[in-house]
Amino acid sequence: MPRKSLVESVADENAAPGGVAAVDRALSLLAAFRDGDEALGLAELAERTRMYKSTASRLLASLEHAGWVVRQESGRYAVGAAVARLHSIYAASFSLDQVVMPALRALVKATGESAAYHVRQGRDRLCLYRVDSPHPVRDHARVGDLLPLGKGAGGRVLVAFDPELSEWERRDRVHYARVRADGFEAVVGDRRSEIAGISVPVFRRNGELAAALTLTMPVHRYDERYVRNVLMAARALGRELP
Repeated sequence: MPRKSLVESVADENAAPGGVAAVDRALSLLAAFRDGDEALGLAELAERTRMYKSTASRLLASLEHAGWVVRQESGRYAVGAAVARLHSIYAASFSLDQVVMPALRALVKATGESAAYHVRQGRDRLCLYRVDSPHPVRDHARVGDLLPLGKGAGGRVLVAFDPELSEWERRDRVHYARVRADGFEAVVGDRRSEIAGISVPVFRRNGELAAALTLTMPVHRYDERYVRNVLMAARALGRELP
């Protein structure tokens, strides 16, 4: 009878409801590879996934057979060609609007306010996607609008988290340090006196800044509890980006 570990493996701790345990464990071995890892030894993979080495070794043999990992002459394991093949298929089929627009609609449904996805364009920020609030009283920004950096919640988030914009940050180092520490920006009457905004950076899985996810509303409807909604939406969206 196989030994039962006193400590749950990463896969068992995050098991898919109704899923297959062996598949969960095999996928956790693939997920153990991090940015910068060229190859990992069996012991390190077992440690990262909290598996017995014997279990990890059997699963790695199956992953190697299918091309998901490659066992090098040194005995260490590297990501295999099957991963690159799936990534190319994913990249070819990926459509940003199919990921961003559902996230914006969900955020508007949860808060009743307008949501937008801003990206940096030179020395401005571009409203790439937007879903309007159902309220008749709201701000009237549009997709395609170019707005200033360093003004408004979305502009300030892009300045705070984009290392290329350090010249803007020098104007108010204390403020932008606080934005990075908090992980969001919330401003009332900054770019326009009657508008309030909450913005959170959206990071790709490799840690690169992709955009600012921004919720805007009239000042009289500002609610700091919406910060949590925007934070959760930005994190979930970042996990979907390539």
